[in-house]
Amino acid sequence: MANQANAPAATPAQQRDLSAHVARIGKQDKIATGILTAIVGFVLLLLAAIIVYILARGGGIALTPGFLTNPSTGEAVSGILYQLFDSFYMLLITLLISVPISLGGAIFLVEYAPDNWITSAASTAIETLSSLPSIVVGMFGSLFFVVVMGWGISIISGAVALTMFNIPILVRTIQQALEDVPRSQRDAALAMGLTRWETTVNVLLPAAMPAIVTGIVISAGRVFGEAAALIFTSGSAPSRLNFASTNFMSPTNPFNIFRPACTLAVYIWRLTSEPTPGSTEIVWGTATVLLVCVLLFNVLARVLGKFLARRLTAE
Repeated sequence: MANQANAPAATPAQQRDLSAHVARIGKQDKIATGILTAIVGFVLLLLAAIIVYILARGGGIALTPGFLTNPSTGEAVSGILYQLFDSFYMLLITLLISVPISLGGAIFLVEYAPDNWITSAASTAIETLSSLPSIVVGMFGSLFFVVVMGWGISIISGAVALTMFNIPILVRTIQQALEDVPRSQRDAALAMGLTRWETTVNVLLPAAMPAIVTGIVISAGRVFGEAAALIFTSGSAPSRLNFASTNFMSPTNPFNIFRPACTLAVYIWRLTSEPTPGSTEIVWGTATVLLVCVLLFNVLARVLGKFLARRLTAE
């Protein structure tokens, strides 16, 4: 208190300098805030413009009765029923393969892997694989899965090719979710006598599940809209499906994983590269359906993340 009382008062010049400094900092803050706001506004405006343009061009045909329920040929209204089914079926097979592998890899890296050059090399390889262009993955899939493995142009070849660049994304997402769980929860579970595996299953995974599910749904949106890797592996010819077929090895059975498939994104590429009368309207209608599905994936990710966070973490 004595030191504060004896402290010299600021001179008028110092007070003016301080006021000028405060005014300058406030001005810089307003300028920076304005620039950042303008950038974010421009990005949002650009995204909104793209969405509105696609919906305006293809919304009419997408809402046409029969467009979602008719096949691409043989009906009065050419539809995308087979392509829509192939897209979701391809996504399901891809997730069934990639999610367990990614979950196991992330748990190993976070909880079991030693901190050495091998682990560092594995992390680098995962990051490198996630940055590979999908066309390169498709060419590798065409050479290895289609030719060497003998699977041919098929759903399983496309699903495994998609798994190649979906696994790195999921591994990093799940790994980050597990690392975000407070260390105190691990220590408390281990102190109670639980094994490391029991701690992972009963403590870490429930706590990290909201972030894990969100990452899986978002990655599903990327897989759903992929085209380049599938052109070389699952094919681009329109499917001819028989939903009444009970022969699971038939090329027309919708659940035969060894049959060719044409997803929505590949169908757009095919119609654009080989235009026919009336194909432009179908392209925009298909693009609208694809866009809506991807947007729904993102909305679903947020809703599921918040729901699981409330149920599993009581937040």
